[in-house]
Amino acid sequence: MTTTTAEATTATDVLIVGAGPTGLTLACTLARAGAAVRIIDKSPEPHRASRGKGINQRTRELFDDLGAGAEAAASGTEHIALRKYRDGVAIADTVPFADRTPTPATPYASGLLIPQWRTEEILRGRLAGHGVEPEFGSELTGFTQGADGVVATLADGRRIEAAYLVGCDGGRSPVRKALGVTFEGRTDAEECMVIGDVRADGLDPAYWHQWFDEDAAVMLCPFRGSAHWQLQGTPERDADGRPLAPTLESFQRLVDRCSRQAGIRLSDPTWFSTYRINVRMAGRLRTGRVLLAGDAAHVHSIAGGLGMNTGIQDAFNLGWKLAYVVRGLAAPGLLDTYEEERLPVAAWTLGLTDERLRAVTEGVKRAGVGTEAVITDDVTTLGVGYGWSSLAWGGANAGERAPDGPCGDGRLFDVFAGPHFTLLGFGRGSAQALTEAGEECADRLRTCLVDDPEGHARRAYGIGEGEDALVLVRPDNHIALSTGADRGAEIAGRLLRLGH
Repeated sequence: MTTTTAEATTATDVLIVGAGPTGLTLACTLARAGAAVRIIDKSPEPHRASRGKGINQRTRELFDDLGAGAEAAASGTEHIALRKYRDGVAIADTVPFADRTPTPATPYASGLLIPQWRTEEILRGRLAGHGVEPEFGSELTGFTQGADGVVATLADGRRIEAAYLVGCDGGRSPVRKALGVTFEGRTDAEECMVIGDVRADGLDPAYWHQWFDEDAAVMLCPFRGSAHWQLQGTPERDADGRPLAPTLESFQRLVDRCSRQAGIRLSDPTWFSTYRINVRMAGRLRTGRVLLAGDAAHVHSIAGGLGMNTGIQDAFNLGWKLAYVVRGLAAPGLLDTYEEERLPVAAWTLGLTDERLRAVTEGVKRAGVGTEAVITDDVTTLGVGYGWSSLAWGGANAGERAPDGPCGDGRLFDVFAGPHFTLLGFGRGSAQALTEAGEECADRLRTCLVDDPEGHARRAYGIGEGEDALVLVRPDNHIALSTGADRGAEIAGRLLRLGH
C-alpha cells in the first residue's frame, strides 16, 4: 500500500514541542553537539510580541557560549534608568546594577533589556546555522512512548519518531497534561495586569517610565531600535469588578489617568494580553523518554524577570545531557540528573519571585521606591548551582557556576564554549594528567593548561598560588570536580562511565 505524505513517518533523535526561547535554546544546544533535532510549534509563524523582555547576567553568559551573545548585546539595552512618578510628577530615577562593574570572573554586570521576539529571532538564526529550522504550523495532537522511543502524531496526520520528546510548550503544556504530571500551585484570579506593545509619542526613550498611584499603575518600557514600547498596567474593570480585556483606548485612559500628561499619545498596538499570576510547578520533569522544560515545568510571578531566563537555563542544563545520551557518550541514567538539579531550582525560583513581588507591591507605595525593589543579586542567577547533585564529584565549589577568567590571549569562557567537558590544569604539575585524560576521552573532553600570570583564575577557583590542581568543568559551565593534579585517571574514568 502506498503511504501518503500526510501519513509519512520520519525519525530524529529529539523532538522539541514549542519554539519559544526554551525550545530554541535546547535545539541550538543539541544541534551544535551533533544530535539530530526537530522543533515544532503550532503557531503559524513567529510572534512579534515583547513578552519576556530581558535576559539576565547568567543567560548572557550562556548566549556567549552558543555564539549569540554579541548579537543580543547589539540589540539590547544595559543599565536603563527607571523613572518613578507619583501624582504625575517624576520623583526618582534608579539604574539597576549601576554600582556593579565587570570583573575577570563575571563579565556582565548587567542584564539586557530586549524584547522576546528579538531574543527568539537571534536564537532561530543560530539554529539555522546548524541546519535546523523551526516547523511552524505543526501542532502535536498526541504521542506514545515505548522502550525504544516516542512516536508523536501531528494535526495533519504526520508522525515523527524520536528517541526523546521534550515539552517546551508553555504553562498550559499539552505534553505535560498528556503525561498526567501534576502542576500544583495557585492562580490568583483577582491579581492581574494588562500588557501590550504600543507606540508612545511624547516620552523620552532613555527611561523606563513608571507611574504609581494608590489605586492604579502603568509602566512604559522602551526598546533599542524599536518604535514600540511595552505597556504594563492596572486593568479597567466592569461593574462587578471583573477585569476588562485591554484595548488601545483603555491603555490611553490608563496613561492619561496616571501620568496626568496630555502629550503622551499611544498608537499602533501590535499585541494585547491580560496577565494573571500563576505559581505552579510540575511534580516531575521526566517521564520515561519525555521531559519538560521552561513554563511547561514551572510558572511564577514576573517579578525579577526570571521566567524566560529559568527556561533558557533549563534547556542549557538538559541539552548537553540529551546530546551525550543520543550520541552514545553517556548512559540514559544521565538524564535523571536533569530533574535532580533543575526541580529544586524551580522551587527556589517560585519562592524568590513570590518574595520579590511582595517587595515591589509594598515598595511602590512609598515615595522614591519603584520596581527596582525586585533587583537583587539573586535575580542574576549567577549564584545558582547544584551542590547537591550526583554530578558534583567533590572538591571546592563542586556544582557551582564555573567562573570566567583570563587564559592566554583569550578567556576561560572561550575555552568552555561548546558541547564538551573542559579539564583545566593549574601549574605545570598538571600537564601529564591533562595529556592522559585528553587522550582517553578525546571525544568528550578539551584540556587547557591555564595561562594566567596575574592569578585571576586561581583566585576565582580557590586554588592557592603555586598549587598544582585540576578542575573539571561540565558542558553547561558548572564545576564537576576540583582535585589534585595526580587524579587525571579518575577523571577519565568518571567521564567514560557517565550516566551509569
